[in-house]
Amino acid sequence: MVQKAERVTAPQISGGNSTGRPGRPVGNVTRGTTNPNRMRRVDRWLAGPQAWRLRNAVDPLVVDLGYGATPATAVELFDRLAAVRPDVQVFGIEIEPERVRAALPLQRPGLSFRVGGFELPVPGRPVLVRAFNVLRQYEEADVPGIWRLVQDRLSPGGLFIDGTCDEIGRRVTWVALDAERPLSLSISVRFGSFELPSDVAERLPKALIHRNVPGEPVHALMQAMDRAWLECAPLASFGNRQRWQGMCRTLRDAGWPVQDGPARWRLGEFTVGWDAVAPLA
Repeated sequence: MVQKAERVTAPQISGGNSTGRPGRPVGNVTRGTTNPNRMRRVDRWLAGPQAWRLRNAVDPLVVDLGYGATPATAVELFDRLAAVRPDVQVFGIEIEPERVRAALPLQRPGLSFRVGGFELPVPGRPVLVRAFNVLRQYEEADVPGIWRLVQDRLSPGGLFIDGTCDEIGRRVTWVALDAERPLSLSISVRFGSFELPSDVAERLPKALIHRNVPGEPVHALMQAMDRAWLECAPLASFGNRQRWQGMCRTLRDAGWPVQDGPARWRLGEFTVGWDAVAPLA
């Protein structure tokens, strides 16, 4: 059951939560919609270009925050990251106790489930926190406070992923933040799941989805993606993979701070620096 949304604005945790009431998790119960393999695109990024964070971590602690009505994506995250760091410790965190009770039979060495929220009730500071389709159910004004709550819990070199995707993970976007600030926006799509790249805009993270309007940087990116996609139409005869890579090259050549290269582009993915898409004040 989804509870009526409460504002989450406190910048610091007091007594274990933002309200000062000891033991109460910080946050609201979400709809809990989830599907197996829904997070494969972000997991591929975490186990790929971001794997160095896990390899270098003194304490390989990872949190899947708000995994939903079933723990499938937390189990998948554990399996994928264990291939990078066999001693990884993944905690699936849910604010709804019944969801945690249902997940307990799947616990194993390295994978645990706990009741909690943005306060992250885990022993230590996580190197990775993944929260997908969670913040989209809050107010845009709440996002900075929620980000700060989680950022303050990260270990040195830690990363917080705030993302959104469609029901089966064909259109995916996420913001990556370290302990200090947002770093980047990543976009990952399945070829054939869109007519224009800007179709992904309906799955932008909460911090950006309401900013996809003329005059905002993220809107300019969506428009630039579409123009580049159309300019690269001649490459369609070689397949959408080649056309997407041409789009990414065009964006980079036009001055967009694209942070990755063909090895990621060919997957239907690219990442830009946060400063290029950050909401205007």
